[in-house]
Amino acid sequence: MNTKLLAAAALAGIAAPLLAQSNPVAQMEGEPWIHDPSTIVQSEGRFYTFGTGKGGLVSSDGWTWASGPVRPGGGVAPDVIKLGDRYYVAWAVGGGGMNGGHKSDVKIMWTKSLDPASKEFGFHEVGTVASSDGFENNDAIDPAFLLAEGRLWLSYGTYFGAIRMVELDPRTAERLPGNQPVDIAIDMEATALLHRDGWYYLLGTHGTCCDGPNSTYNIRVGRSRNPLGPYVDNFGVPLLKGGGKLVWGSNGRGRGAGHFGLVDLGDGVEKFSFHYEADMDRSARSVLAILPLTWKSGWPVGQENLRPGTYEIQSERGGALQLAVDEVRLPWSWTGFGPPKEPVKPVPDQTLEQNRAVWPQGYIPVDMGAYQVRPNQHWTIEPVAGAGGWFGAPYVKIVIAGTNRALAATPSGDVVAVPQFSGAPEQLWRIDMLADGTYRIIPKNTPDPMKPLALAAVGASTPRLVRFDPASEAGKWTFRLP
Repeated sequence: MNTKLLAAAALAGIAAPLLAQSNPVAQMEGEPWIHDPSTIVQSEGRFYTFGTGKGGLVSSDGWTWASGPVRPGGGVAPDVIKLGDRYYVAWAVGGGGMNGGHKSDVKIMWTKSLDPASKEFGFHEVGTVASSDGFENNDAIDPAFLLAEGRLWLSYGTYFGAIRMVELDPRTAERLPGNQPVDIAIDMEATALLHRDGWYYLLGTHGTCCDGPNSTYNIRVGRSRNPLGPYVDNFGVPLLKGGGKLVWGSNGRGRGAGHFGLVDLGDGVEKFSFHYEADMDRSARSVLAILPLTWKSGWPVGQENLRPGTYEIQSERGGALQLAVDEVRLPWSWTGFGPPKEPVKPVPDQTLEQNRAVWPQGYIPVDMGAYQVRPNQHWTIEPVAGAGGWFGAPYVKIVIAGTNRALAATPSGDVVAVPQFSGAPEQLWRIDMLADGTYRIIPKNTPDPMKPLALAAVGASTPRLVRFDPASEAGKWTFRLP
């Protein structure tokens, strides 16, 4: 424990446990064990991802994961895409240096459901769409799909040689007749493809894998106006010469980030799935992780979830979230402008005890006002054990710093501060980072998690729960350290 930091916090009037904390993996409950996770897809109300081997993971909320999905064929690093009413799975047989070889085939199969209990479940093989003979400058594993502008693409390859791209038929996922593979990158593996604002993005994993906490995996990206390249990074270095802008790497207790997958939740919320080679809090096992994805100057940027700590919660409309209580003024007397006549000394901030002398005993309305560094404007945010989460973000409690008085949703759509946090659903919140770097704040008891009610500034001083509108600044918030 850093006693100097604790002392500094005390001097600053901020309780030490309320400082922003270090970042654990703090991700995914249940059985998140996976390597090389495929793009997460939804089927019959649940979310699926597949990994190296025959199985995968399934979840109803993107937070608690369980084993159970079935994928025949085995092999390594599959990917999944939904085309029409079918789910297409690409996977590799052979290669990867296993048994000393790089001879491999990328195969594709489809099913109408990913739920093994569904009558629509049942895989049908399409065939082989890419191969490597073990001698050429390529290892045909780690496939990744992209459907963009009406065309279906598949990237594949590893460090052994080049990353390649082929074009598939978007109706059948078969290789287009006469289509030849094109080399688009080197020095990466576990690729993924994105299309945004006229740019094609090739994401791949640099570094070393499969060495637990010593793995150096990290996710890099380049972009091109053409799906076949040339792809370059933010410094103009071609990916065919080993370039790549960093998107995400080791962080906190997670080591070796690899195998990017886009999770587009709509409403301006984008996240990315990947695996950490080692979760240091879980015996250094390879685990699934999901984190926010933002965009800056046309490039994807990985982000952390909001760290536990004490914050000012500021609306993009203007105004800080606060208890609507009578003002308690700081002691002060007018001494005029110009040079001071008395020795200069620090003026202490208002204390919690001074501020809450005017608070009522029961529920207190919550409104917005000009931020004045007052205790009724400081909120402590902490994950709640056992409360669950939503797509990589834990449900949290939001309480006035130094108290147990909690932000709560009401049936009418207002928000209040209840005297004591009880863990009730209306007192639990999920905080989603948006692609522009701001946040939305959503109660756990929102009727539809995919089309949520969210806290919004419906007036200059009035926060209410309304259907979130990504085109409006009213539902966007920032969190600032006091």
